[in-house]
Amino acid sequence: MQTYRGLTVDSPATYRLRIQGYLAESWSEYMGGVIIQIQSQPHEPPTTLITGYFQDQAALATALNLLYDLGLPLLSVECIGLEPNKLP
Repeated sequence: MQTYRGLTVDSPATYRLRIQGYLAESWSEYMGGVIIQIQSQPHEPPTTLITGYFQDQAALATALNLLYDLGLPLLSVECIGLEPNKLP
C-alpha cells in the first residue's frame, strides 16, 4: 500500500523549471539527467523548460544556483510529482 506525504525539504520530487534563454542539452547530465527542451515563439526570447527528478530541495537549489551562475533568469519552478512512501 502506498501513501503520499506532503512536500518537505528532504522529499524526493520531480520539478519543472522554466528559464529565459537557451540552455544546451549537454547540461542534462551535469544537472542529474534532467530533460531540457527549448521553446521559442516568434518575436520573443527563447525559453528553456527543464524537467527532472531531484533527491531533495538541496539538489534543486544546486541546479538553481547553476542557472543563476550561468546568468539565466528563472521564470518559474513547479513541483509536478512527489515520490510515494510505501507503508510496511
